[in-house]
This record gives sequence, C-alpha cells and structure tokens, in this order.
Amino acid sequence: MSLPTSALLLNFMATLFMTGVIWYVQIVHYPLFSRVGSVSFRDYELLHSNLTTAVVILPMLVELVTALYLCWQRPNEVSASEAVLGAALLGIIWFSTMFIQVPKHAQLSAGFDEKVHQALVATNWIRTVLWSARSVLMSWLILKMLK
Repeated sequence: MSLPTSALLLNFMATLFMTGVIWYVQIVHYPLFSRVGSVSFRDYELLHSNLTTAVVILPMLVELVTALYLCWQRPNEVSASEAVLGAALLGIIWFSTMFIQVPKHAQLSAGFDEKVHQALVATNWIRTVLWSARSVLMSWLILKMLK
C-alpha cells in the first residue's frame, strides 16, 4: 500500500473517530454540564478538559498531519481540490477549537456560568457540522479509491 493511500486511510479513521466523539460531546456531554452543580463544577471542568485532551489529542494530530500530507501527496483518485477542501474544513475546526471552545472552557474553569455554557453548546455546532462534513468527504474519497 502506498504512503498516500495509507495517509488517506489514517485520515479517514481519525475523522470518523473525531466525528463520533464530537456528536457525543454535542448531544450528551456538554448539555450535562448544567447538571454537575456549582460546588463541584470547577473540579469537574478541569478533569473534563484533561481527560478529553488525553482521548482526542492523538486522533486530532493524526488527522491534521495526514490532511496536510494529502494536500502534498495523494492517491490518484483524490483531486487537489478535494484534499484542500478536507484540510480547509479541518483548519476551521482547529480555529474554532482554539479560539472559541478553549476560551469558553477557560471561562468555565472559574465556575459554572449559564451564558458561557449555552455559548459553548451553541458554538460547538461549528465543529459538529464540519467534522460530519469531513466524514462525508472522506467516505466519498475512500469509495472513489475502492472503485
């Protein structure tokens, strides 16, 4: 198996994993923040951030590195525009993570705030929709490669 094909498969697996994680976070995990209680929330938020980072850091880095690699080297079935689209979607996801969700978590680390919590849930739809779009794109690319 060629290196570009391996990169595409790794990217596909990482994207599917992250799409599952983000849907779980969006539908189950973030909405339940309001149920933790103000006394325990600071400790909960810190633990949540540390444990979530431990779960997602490797797949996110694999996804990022392979998406960038695919912009440079890709299987014949993948067009340059498809590779760039996948990387662009991922760039917006990373931007949203670093400049929207991480700051909201930093605010919540001082204690539960309903407005910040609602903003976190609302803005996390950016990542949920974009990772879902990446899953569709990557699935399409895998299917093209298998033809």
